[in-house]
Amino acid sequence: MTSGSLVIVGTGIQLGRHISQRAISEIQRAETVFCMADAFTYRWAQCLNSDVRPLHIYYGDNKDRRQTYREMETAILDQVYAGKDVCAIFYGHPGVFADVPHEVTRKLREAGYQARMEPGISAEDCLIADLGLDPGRHGCQSFEATQFLVYDRQIDPTALLILWQIGLTGDLSCRRFDTTPDKLRVMVNKLNRWYPLEQKIIIYQAPVLAIHHYQADIITLDALPETQLQEVSTLVIPPTNGLCPDLQALQMLGYSEADLHS
Repeated sequence: MTSGSLVIVGTGIQLGRHISQRAISEIQRAETVFCMADAFTYRWAQCLNSDVRPLHIYYGDNKDRRQTYREMETAILDQVYAGKDVCAIFYGHPGVFADVPHEVTRKLREAGYQARMEPGISAEDCLIADLGLDPGRHGCQSFEATQFLVYDRQIDPTALLILWQIGLTGDLSCRRFDTTPDKLRVMVNKLNRWYPLEQKIIIYQAPVLAIHHYQADIITLDALPETQLQEVSTLVIPPTNGLCPDLQALQMLGYSEADLHS
């Protein structure tokens, strides 16, 4: 195995409450630590390791985020290539809506280096707990909002629908951190294929600090364009219809529809 290694850890959504002991120990033992999180997390990491380097410095006004991500990758990779044991800290779950962790892990593994990821509590975990929506009950459909909008995706209204980063809807430039009412109207128009305009939807935001409460604003679908959204806002639509039995599959299994309700 080539000298030098990388472990990527997640801090969870709430600092100090969601991070695992395994993640803490990885931060402590690393020779170099990179941190992509808020200022509080950065200062906390400095208490665990003397060599903590920020990743947010690669962002810039009107700068393509894809360029930012490649610069972050280079900073991390260079330290591993130099033979150091590196730890990279990312907000939430480091493998969820995080391009850099997956790319550096893939590149290092292909080059023969040891690289792995430690899971963290994600916004989805908080959403399920806060809203009491079990994805195993009716199934769950989870899409990044803009990807859902610009590609031909299909929806099953009998399952839970989650659209992430609804506050960034319609941006393909990777330069903005917001959306516009016009872009949200396009989203409403697409969702209207499966849901009526009066459909109740939830705009959810997980609490970052322990003293905060989660936000779950219930609005109608047609009110979405005029709704104030944050970068971290999530659109949630609970299952709207009952499940329809597949009678042919039931018969082949030796069951009847009545067995579903027994």
